[in-house]
Amino acid sequence: MNKRFAHVCQQGGHTLLELTIAVALGLVVTLGALSVYRTQRQAYAQASDAARIHEAGMNALMLIGEQIQMGGFVAADARSPLGGPAIFGCAAGRPTGTDAALGCEPLSSRSDGLAVRYQGDSVSTWPAANGQVTDCLGQAVGVAGVEIVNRYHARVSGSTGESELYCEGSGKVGTAQPLVEGVERLRLRYWTAGAAQAAEASALARDQWASVVAVDLCVQVRGAAFARRTRYVDCDGVQVVGTDGRARQAFWRHIVLRNVWPAAP
Repeated sequence: MNKRFAHVCQQGGHTLLELTIAVALGLVVTLGALSVYRTQRQAYAQASDAARIHEAGMNALMLIGEQIQMGGFVAADARSPLGGPAIFGCAAGRPTGTDAALGCEPLSSRSDGLAVRYQGDSVSTWPAANGQVTDCLGQAVGVAGVEIVNRYHARVSGSTGESELYCEGSGKVGTAQPLVEGVERLRLRYWTAGAAQAAEASALARDQWASVVAVDLCVQVRGAAFARRTRYVDCDGVQVVGTDGRARQAFWRHIVLRNVWPAAP
């Protein structure tokens, strides 16, 4: 009887030991699986963030680049010239004031600003529902032949806290609306006819804007915040170490003002 009881106890002891080992192994496997899942999830989130940064940068380059190429456009049968230069820029600020007398207002984002002027018609703009020509926001401006001035800058949104590319169009002067989320800064340099190098907006006198024939555009985009340190090259070509966990990327484009070049001295 005692021998049988001891044998049963030994069998029970082996079973308990095996159970303990199985539980421990199960915990190790579970923790490993969770670690792999977290790593893969973070890698996926960062890859998605990189894709969003690239998409925002390319969209901003396209939107602003097409506008710069349109700068100075006047229809062949136009009876009057434009009321100002095709391009006007601000260093670390945004264009303000009337279309006839543009000025600059500083931006805390240190983003450059840009105003593009051209004549609106069915070729240079998409027509509105009522057939009128439109500005950068799709707002109706007037009949064909009206002058359009679209103003761009980047700043942090007061409602979302995220950096965005803004445009203020002739359809509603004084009211800028966001176009592309994530755009943190615009950096612009201008080529005047015959110049050996590009210049910043602050280096150009008011009468020199009429001789601008090309623009070097850089768009800096930032992503979502992660627990990481990042390195990136900014719009000045300087390598920077980010401390806020946000990845950043700069996108460049050289754009010729196709409607100004033939008339440049």
